[in-house]
Amino acid sequence: MPERDLPMAHDKNIGLVAHDNKKHALVEWARFNKDLLSHHRLYSTGTTGFMLEKELGFEVNKLQSGPLGGDQQIGAKIADGEIDFLIFFWDPLEPMPHDPDVKALLRMAVVWNIPIACNRSSADFMISSPLMDSEYSRLLPDYDEYRSREIRGKEL
Repeated sequence: MPERDLPMAHDKNIGLVAHDNKKHALVEWARFNKDLLSHHRLYSTGTTGFMLEKELGFEVNKLQSGPLGGDQQIGAKIADGEIDFLIFFWDPLEPMPHDPDVKALLRMAVVWNIPIACNRSSADFMISSPLMDSEYSRLLPDYDEYRSREIRGKEL
């Protein structure tokens, strides 16, 4: 599949999401990295966004709670090119009633080739990368061929 460049600006759009058992870990991580995060635009789901905003002291674009559609809103922003990367502290040991939404969110991040950190270690490596505070040209699959494909089967 052909690819095209999608530039990321110096200031990134960061999606921050955490399951209930991981919210405090994400807030602690964000507090530790407050200076690094301060010039970026942050997007978060419901309760996590309120917790982050209170702790960090700067604006977080808050969407719906995850189970109420926030995960899907973040996924839509990824598909629309509005989020450059995702930090999603999820709990692999806790069953989630909205598990299909979680899988769809992770799928969107892979489909649109954005970096994903799913735990503190990967988030630490991502935020400390020299690419974090520079422009970056992300290779994006060119889905035009997929969109224009002929669908065979019954006429509608």
